[in-house]
Amino acid sequence: MTDKARDVSVEADHFPQEVDGLPDAAPPAVVPLSDGAAYHLPVGPVRKRIVGSQVRMLAYGGSIPGPVLRVRQGTTLTVEVTNHADLEQTVHWHGLRLDNRFDGVPYETQEPIPVGGRFTYHLRFPDPGLYWYHPHVREDYGQEVGLYGQIIVEPTDPDCWSPVNREMPLTLDDVLLEDGRMPAFHRSGPTHTMMGRFGTVLLVGGETDPAFDVNTGEVVRLYLTNTANTRIFNVAITEATLKLVGGDSGRYEREEIVDSIMLAPSERAVVDVLFDRSGTAVLEHRTPRDSSTLATFNVTEDSAAPSRTDTYRELRSDQDLAAERARLTDYRDRAPDKTLQFVGEMDMSGMDMSGMDMETGETEHHDMGGHEMAPMSHAEATDDGIEWEDTMPEMNVMSNRSNMAWKLVDTATGAVNRDISWNFRVGDRVKIRLDNSGGSDHEMHHPFHIHGAGRFLVLDRGGVPEPNLVWKDTVLVRAGEVVNILLDVSNPGRWMAHCHIAEHNESGMMFSFDARQEAEP
Repeated sequence: MTDKARDVSVEADHFPQEVDGLPDAAPPAVVPLSDGAAYHLPVGPVRKRIVGSQVRMLAYGGSIPGPVLRVRQGTTLTVEVTNHADLEQTVHWHGLRLDNRFDGVPYETQEPIPVGGRFTYHLRFPDPGLYWYHPHVREDYGQEVGLYGQIIVEPTDPDCWSPVNREMPLTLDDVLLEDGRMPAFHRSGPTHTMMGRFGTVLLVGGETDPAFDVNTGEVVRLYLTNTANTRIFNVAITEATLKLVGGDSGRYEREEIVDSIMLAPSERAVVDVLFDRSGTAVLEHRTPRDSSTLATFNVTEDSAAPSRTDTYRELRSDQDLAAERARLTDYRDRAPDKTLQFVGEMDMSGMDMSGMDMETGETEHHDMGGHEMAPMSHAEATDDGIEWEDTMPEMNVMSNRSNMAWKLVDTATGAVNRDISWNFRVGDRVKIRLDNSGGSDHEMHHPFHIHGAGRFLVLDRGGVPEPNLVWKDTVLVRAGEVVNILLDVSNPGRWMAHCHIAEHNESGMMFSFDARQEAEP
């Protein structure tokens, strides 16, 4: 092959990056939708300015993030998706217990939407809370370049949430930029499969360092969704008080005042914030090494009206979850019904290891978003079982499906990933042990997600009972950790389960299981 032909071949393997002639990405709108409404959601390329550079991205409805869909619990909705992007599409409605055929899993619940094609999703919303939508074809690419949007499901119970002065949906994300461009994505498959593609620029609601005006004494409800490919966010706000009230699928067992909220990829939190003093409050991402500014709240001297301070101070509890806790003792004491081990196997042959200390995992210094990061050893990065940054970027960028294999292993059968075959019945409560305690060539955290077969409760972590219950669809399992969950199977169909680090998912760390409805006697 000639050099010119080789260059053409390489270019053909890249998704497009040019921005000329593209419309500018719009800010997301909040779209209230009534029961039975029909909504059109186009997917297509846009250009977006990030830290001074124009970047080609993809958008739902022309905005990044996509439109915030606001619906009422118990309603139904029809969404027609048209695909004007540069690859096939499906839309996964993350966390919803919907009809299986509209779950958005390619080749399993639907054929991918071809470029120029369309597909109509029929959605239902049985549970209150915060959900989101994103692609399930080349998730590593689509999510990174802007395909994500939030869904707020208002509860039918008027007392579910305490009153607040204002609500604010915010996505947490990061994007990788080098010399003002996103490093190319390969059509042939993902890179960064070892640790996932960490970004160098942090985004809140699709923007860098946004600023918001609030009044003194105002209570603001933040709907937070981590849409990043791999980064865990630990969110705090200076000069304000945070009350954690909700998670993936509704209320917590007990509302509590917290210093920070940690969210793994695809996890959500509903947080009420009291800005009780004028000045500047900063939304921060805090790690064991440093903190980064995500957004700023300018708190005026004007007083909030009406005052919500008294109701904010009240820490309420959820009686349904308190009753669930009383029923969990037997499940904690019994052996798991299923056990999954998290295993990573790396083949380093062919990787260029120059510049890396193989004893410590240290690399030469590297630039992360405009400030130089000191070398960090892999051991230091995972003392708490979390990869807070890409500590081995040279190795990570060279990793792909040919040299990094991530596996979910069913310990009872030895089956791996797609060969796992589980069968449940609607009404089952299944104890699943998630074992990330060792055996990987690269040990790191994994956010484990189960599609809409039902919801689950975390029973314990390392043998310690979960102190505050909430219905979930994603759970963070740190490196070295064993977590037990209880899956309440309530929705028939064939459902996927996978790691929600996008590059791990795309490299095969997934399987599907069946939940069947028992026939009437």
